[in-house]
Amino acid sequence: MKILILCTGNSCRSQMAEGFLKHLDRSLEVYSAGTRPANEVNPNAVQVMQEIGIDLSKQFPKLVDKFINEEFDYVITVCDNAKETCPVFTGKVQNRLHIPFDDPADAIGSEEEVLAVYRRVRDEIKEQFSKFYNEIKNK
Repeated sequence: MKILILCTGNSCRSQMAEGFLKHLDRSLEVYSAGTRPANEVNPNAVQVMQEIGIDLSKQFPKLVDKFINEEFDYVITVCDNAKETCPVFTGKVQNRLHIPFDDPADAIGSEEEVLAVYRRVRDEIKEQFSKFYNEIKNK
């Protein structure tokens, strides 16, 4: 099963979703990318994922164009902007899904308040992608 997860910057939500799916099942081929990738994975995303035992520290944002000719069982957008600007894949895509989440990078406040937003979004991603995984694992 080959899965691509897309968001705008590929620095938070898509990286967290990729990390969860790989953590759930090492046999899945999971990739993430962005329509306008950031320079690095957001340090707050790395931190809150590390808190639950998933290491994103070696990950890096990638441009979606890298995957445009590949075939995927699922292409999943996790932000509205990526859904609207998602390129047309020349490779075969069997299923397209949109599972949106708030962008934790928009959080403002103290460090603890910002991290609370990252943790909330992380937990929402974990819940939704666990549900997605349970639906597809027996296909």
